Parts: sequence; C-alpha cells; structure tokens
Amino acid sequence: MTRDAYADRCEDLFALGGFTEARKAAEAGLAELGPDPVLYRWLGLAHAAEDDDDHDADAEAAYEAGLAQWPDDLGLLVSYLELCLRADTWSYPGRAARVERLKERIAVLAPAGSPEAARVDAALGWAGRGYWQDVRRRTAAATADRAASTSHADDVAEALARGGGRAPAHPEDLRAVEVAAALELLDGPGRAPLRLVVRHRAAAYATALLPAIATNKALVLSGAVSYSVWGWIWFVPLLLAESRLRQARRLARERVIAATAARHAAAPEAGQAPAG
Repeated sequence: MTRDAYADRCEDLFALGGFTEARKAAEAGLAELGPDPVLYRWLGLAHAAEDDDDHDADAEAAYEAGLAQWPDDLGLLVSYLELCLRADTWSYPGRAARVERLKERIAVLAPAGSPEAARVDAALGWAGRGYWQDVRRRTAAATADRAASTSHADDVAEALARGGGRAPAHPEDLRAVEVAAALELLDGPGRAPLRLVVRHRAAAYATALLPAIATNKALVLSGAVSYSVWGWIWFVPLLLAESRLRQARRLARERVIAATAARHAAAPEAGQAPAG
C-alpha cells in the first residue's frame, strides 16, 4: 500500500473513534514503508485522542521521532503543540516548556492566513479557555449526545413500527447499522416489553411517572416507611430499554470501525492508484 492509502485508512478510522485501529494502521504503514511524517502524525494523534498519560507519552514519542527527521513538518509541529498545550505544568514541566519553542518555529513556517496558522490560533484559544468555557463546551457536548440518542431512539421506533424487519445495512453506514444493532438486541419474545417501550418512548415515561408517585405516596401513608423511592421501580423497563439502545450504538460503532478497517485491508490495489 502507498502512504496515501495508509493515511486515508488512519483518517477514516480516527473519524469513527477507532483510535486503536488507527494506531495499528499507522504502525503497519511505518513498518512497511519506513519513517514517514504523515504516518507519525496519525500515530501521535491516535495516541493523544485517548486522553491518557501513557498515551500522551507515546504521542510525544511519535511526534519527536517524526520531527527528528522532518524538523520543519508543520503537521507534526502543530500536533505536538496541541499535545504540549494540554500538558499539566506541574506533572509534565518539560512538555509544557516546549510550547514557546514550538510556537516560535511554527510562526516562522506558517504564514499569516494559512490553514496551519489558523489551527495554531484555535489550539491557543483552547489552551487559554476558562472555567465557564469548559462548562459551555461540556454542556454543548452533552446536548449533542442527547440529541443523537433521541434521534437513534426515533429511528429504532420507526423501524419497529414497520415490523422490525432488518434489511441489510451498508456496513459503513453508522446510522443504519445502529438501527440494525438495536433491532438485534431487542429481538425475541422475552423482549417484547422493551420493544413496546421504545416504540412509545414518550408515552412510556409519562405513564410510568403516575404509578411511581402513587406507589411512593402509598408506602409513606401506610407508615411502612418515612420516605420511599420504591415507586421508581416502575421505571426499570424504561431504563433497560435505554440501556439496550446505548449498547446498540456502541456495538454499531465497533462494527463500522471493523468494516472500515476490513475494506482498507481487503483493497490494497486501490492504494496503488494515484491520489486525486
């Protein structure tokens, strides 16, 4: 395979969250083709994306290995800068101290208005954000995840309303594979109540609320307990259904990552085609 083919493989897997698979692809490319700045960069990015101290050290090693041979490679320099900006100054003073040197080198190599200069500005903005910016970022991420979960639940409910048929989905169509995985996990006579909950999700929550409150109040009025949470047991089927949907999304992502990796591995001839 060519460098471009390995880079495309890393990019596809990275975009899906398949960081382990992206690292394996970068390592395979380095083993086959020898040192390469693009593959070193993907290796570093896939380590850094794990947001773990050991992985950060491996990312730093990848960037330094690439920069040892290509000291002016902007992709490596900017990626290394992002890693150093994330470093805790107390735990990793050496890594944090490299920020100024990297910024100076990038300023020389990246002219104003270039994509690299814009990426440096974005990285510096990330590093300088305050507490409330962190809160807003986490809130926005949580809102986006809830929207994705709701959209997934709606897709599954629609599929169940059509009879639950599982037409083969394209193996790399994440949304379709998520629905297929959910139908698979909800299949079977014993899971009919869960399918009913998913089909009528909003109504199920509204319906469960009344008996939950009534059960808690009845237990307190009876004198059996001074405070009751037992009524919330009515929500157990709903929580089980939500758990199945979350499991389906995780399973689907794993399957799409595996399908993407298999496509790249099974078509080495495509990697020999000229880029563009």
